[in-house]
Amino acid sequence: MKRLFPPILVFILLVCSFAKADEKNEFPAFAWMKDVGAKSFPESSKIYYVNDFGAVGDAVMDCTEAIQKTIDVCATNGGGKVSFHPGIYLSGSVFVKSNVNFEISKGTMIIGSQNLADYKKIDTRIAGIEMTWPAGLVNIIGQKNAAISGDGVINGRGKIFWDKYWMMRQEYDPKGLRWIVDYDCERPQGIIISNCKNVTVKDIVLYQPGFWSLHILYSDHITVDGVIISNNIEGRGPSTDGIDIDSSTKILVQNSNINCNDDNFCLKAGRDADGLRVNKPTEYVVIRDCVAGHGDGLFTCGSETSGGIRNVVAYNLKGVGTKYGLRFKSTVQRGGVIENIYLSDITMEGVRNPFVVNLNWNPAYSNSLLPEGYTPDSIPEYWKKMLEPVDPKEGTPKFRNIIFKNIDVKDAAVCMKVGGIESSTIDNFVFKNVHFEGKNTGSVSWAKNWTFENFSVEGTEQKKPDISNCVGVNL
Repeated sequence: MKRLFPPILVFILLVCSFAKADEKNEFPAFAWMKDVGAKSFPESSKIYYVNDFGAVGDAVMDCTEAIQKTIDVCATNGGGKVSFHPGIYLSGSVFVKSNVNFEISKGTMIIGSQNLADYKKIDTRIAGIEMTWPAGLVNIIGQKNAAISGDGVINGRGKIFWDKYWMMRQEYDPKGLRWIVDYDCERPQGIIISNCKNVTVKDIVLYQPGFWSLHILYSDHITVDGVIISNNIEGRGPSTDGIDIDSSTKILVQNSNINCNDDNFCLKAGRDADGLRVNKPTEYVVIRDCVAGHGDGLFTCGSETSGGIRNVVAYNLKGVGTKYGLRFKSTVQRGGVIENIYLSDITMEGVRNPFVVNLNWNPAYSNSLLPEGYTPDSIPEYWKKMLEPVDPKEGTPKFRNIIFKNIDVKDAAVCMKVGGIESSTIDNFVFKNVHFEGKNTGSVSWAKNWTFENFSVEGTEQKKPDISNCVGVNL
């Protein structure tokens, strides 16, 4: 029988490992950290130009078929590089294959079609629910040893889809359907990597996807390096997350800069009954040397937490004007354990809420209730997935065993906003060399057994955080 160690023992071992590393002024060197990221990159001696297969970079001609044909020929011939002569190429969904390096070099821009029919419907997972949805603009699905590279631009031209979403919100919200509008409003993502192994995304500039920017789903050994994402051109696109790591393992994200209108660097693992059914964690993740500007989370866990999120190291991060900093969010039917996370050497300036834990996040969106006038026989299958009840024993999420080291925060609005619940306290958080400065020190409720070493929280308007229903939390 496989022997399982109790969580508190795992945490003690984790803290001891950190302590040994601290003595040398180094980051913890867990054995698993050497194994994150892609272990191969497509050999690129053979170059196939999309222009030789009929693509024209005039921003007018639909180049989807020509681009896809180039990829297919490259893959059939054993792989290589698919590239472009400088220009602007209009395209719908394209699918990169194994052993192909899809290079978008300087002077090249791929612009996304604004016709939803140009995005092939695929079986995928969207915001924690498995369903059929439009593919992204550039996709790598079920492949090995592939790449998207170059310092050119992918421009999703997503504003038309943002406007569609806001119009649907005006219709759905008064009907009590806020919880389903994000799923009904089909919007293409920028890049999707799904069910893949050994994939690299390097140096790409990504603008304006209709939905999430870069979605890593059910994949392992993925590297994202030097990516710039900016989703606030022509407005602020709803749900335009930066990088979403979703039920995936052994992921490396580094040297990237994100401005968006939702979570910047985000870890996810499924939603509610459907996420609990799939039960795939996000684990063994390293995020380092990255910057977040505008957005809703420099580093976010959730709100989709059903499969669990664990064994994460994030360091050398900077938030500038980001709405939220270190953010943990879930809700009572979502489930999952979020644990063994190490966050270090992080600075934040002008971040409104630098430290947030919320186990009752956004009830109108998180709580699925079928309004009067609808019957189970008249709704789509994915609505039924959202409405499937969850046993409270499985559905209560747990946040525990998280270490914060060398965190410096200035000019916050509210330094700490921590809200556990009676059935799930926020346990075993460790703070070492952590300093918050802002207007309001904030509040902590339903937390247990926190440890502080060289910690301070200073507010110009509220001097001391409000503490309620806590045990072993002495601020």
